[in-house]
Amino acid sequence: MAVSPNSGLNGPVLSIAFIPFIILPFAWLLYRYQRLSHVPGPFWSRLSDVPRLRWAWSDRIHEKHIALHRQYGDVVRLGPNCVSIGTPLAIPAIYGTGANFPKGDFYRVLQPLAHGRVVQGLFNTQDEKLHRALKRPIAGIYSMTNLVSFEPYVETTIRVFLERMEAQQAKQKTVDLGAWLQFFAFDVMGEITFSRRFGFLETANDVDGIIGSIYRFFTYGSAVGQMPLLDRLWAKNPLVNRFLPSKNSSVVAFAVARANEREAVKKSSFGDEDAYNSRDFMSRFLETRQKDPSIPAQFLTAWTTSNVQAGSDTTAILLRAIVHFLLTHPASLAKLRQELASFSFSGDIVTWKESRDLPYLDACIKEAGRLHSPVGLAMERVVSTPQGVDVCGTHLPQSTVVGLNPWVIHRDKRIFGADADEWNPDRWLRPKDEQRAAMERSLLTFGAGHRTCLGKNISYLEIYKLIPTLFSRYDITFETPDEWKLVNHWLVFQQGLNVKIRFRDDKEKGSFAQGI
Repeated sequence: MAVSPNSGLNGPVLSIAFIPFIILPFAWLLYRYQRLSHVPGPFWSRLSDVPRLRWAWSDRIHEKHIALHRQYGDVVRLGPNCVSIGTPLAIPAIYGTGANFPKGDFYRVLQPLAHGRVVQGLFNTQDEKLHRALKRPIAGIYSMTNLVSFEPYVETTIRVFLERMEAQQAKQKTVDLGAWLQFFAFDVMGEITFSRRFGFLETANDVDGIIGSIYRFFTYGSAVGQMPLLDRLWAKNPLVNRFLPSKNSSVVAFAVARANEREAVKKSSFGDEDAYNSRDFMSRFLETRQKDPSIPAQFLTAWTTSNVQAGSDTTAILLRAIVHFLLTHPASLAKLRQELASFSFSGDIVTWKESRDLPYLDACIKEAGRLHSPVGLAMERVVSTPQGVDVCGTHLPQSTVVGLNPWVIHRDKRIFGADADEWNPDRWLRPKDEQRAAMERSLLTFGAGHRTCLGKNISYLEIYKLIPTLFSRYDITFETPDEWKLVNHWLVFQQGLNVKIRFRDDKEKGSFAQGI
C-alpha cells in the first residue's frame, strides 16, 4: 500500500488549523465578559443577551428591571455590552443635550418596512443628522401654542366617542372602556393629521388591522430589540427579503395612501379640498415642502407615520392608566369629582384652558404617568465619546449601550418619597420647592432631552380634555375590577377595563346618543 510522505502530518496540521476557531471565540467571550466586569448584574447577563430576550418575551420585563435595581443598585449590567441606570440623577448625563448620545440598535428594530425598505421616522431613527433634518422644518407645528388650534377637531372626535360609547352602553349595559379609549386615540390622530378619522369609533373595530399590526410590531420589537442582530439576520436581511413576500407595515401603507390622496386632490381641479381641514397636519406638512422643495418626498411619509405609530398607543395607554387608578382609588376619584363639581365649565366638553385650572386633575395625570409610563423598557443610547462617561461613580467605556427605564426611575424613593410604589396624586400638590422640582425633572413619561417625544403636547391636549369630561358627565364603575393584565411590548399595554357608565344628575337629558 502506497503511503504519502506527508500523511503523518495531516492530524497535527488539521488540529493546529482549528486552534484559531477555538481560541478566537473564547477570547471574544472573555473580552465581552471583562469589558464591563466592574458593573454588577446577573452572571449569565455578562456572557449573553439571551437573558434580556427571555425577560422581554415574558411580557414582564419592567418588573424584572425594577427587581434587578433593588438587588444590585443604581448601575446594573443587563447584557455583555448593556447597562441600565436606576437613578434620575443620571438623566442629564445620558439624555442631556450635552451628552448627545445616539440611539442604540434597539431602535433599528423598531423601524418598519415598506416594500422591503426601511422607513425611518422622528422616533426611531438612529441618525442624529437625519433626525435634525426631519424635526427642524416641523417642530413649531407641535408647540402647545399652535396645537390649541387643533382643539375643535379633538372635540369633534370626543363627541363621536361619547355618542358611540353611550349607544353601546344602552344596548349591552357595559362597555370595554379600554378598547374605546384606544379607538378614540387613533381617531383623534386621524382627524388632526388627515382630516379623516380612521373609522375605529364608527365601526367599533380595528380598521385595516392597524391596532393589531402595531401591537404585533411592538411585540416583536421588544424581544428582538434585546438582540438586534436577530433582526438583521431575518426581518431586515436583503437576501431573505428577496425570496420572501415584501414585508409592509399597515401603518406606513395607510399613511402613504392618505398622503397620496391629499396630493392628488391638490393637483386636481376636480378634487374637493373643502372636505379637508386646511390646517391639519397633512396640510402643514405639504406647505412645509412647498416652501422648501429640497425636503425629500419621503419626509412626508416619515412625518405622517410618526404621528400615527408613535402618537396613538402612548396616549391610549396613559388614558387607560388614569381611568384605572381613579376607579381603584375611590378617595382620589371623590376628590377629583369634588374639584370638577366646584368648577363652572363653559360647555359639555371641558376646554384646554379650563383644564389647566384644575390642580387635582393635573396631579392625577402626572401620577398616572409616573406609575404607569407608556414606555416599559430602557430607552437605550450608545456612549459615543472616546473617553466614555462616568455615571454614578461607574465608568462606562465608549460604545457601551446604556439606558434608563421609566418604570425604575419613577419608583426611586429618594426622589418620590417612601411611598414611591404607591398611588398618591397629593405628592404633586406640595409647594413648588426643590423636592417638587426634582420630581418634575425625574419624569420620563415622554422621554427626555432633544429626543423627547415631539407629540407629547398632542397627547396632553387629548387627555386634559377627555378625562375631566368623562368624570364630570358619568359615574363609572368596574364590571370586572380584577381583570387588569399588563403586557410589556416596549409600550406597556393594558387589557381588561370593562365598566358600567351612567349619567350624573341631570346629564342624561343631554345624551350624545340622542343625536347631538
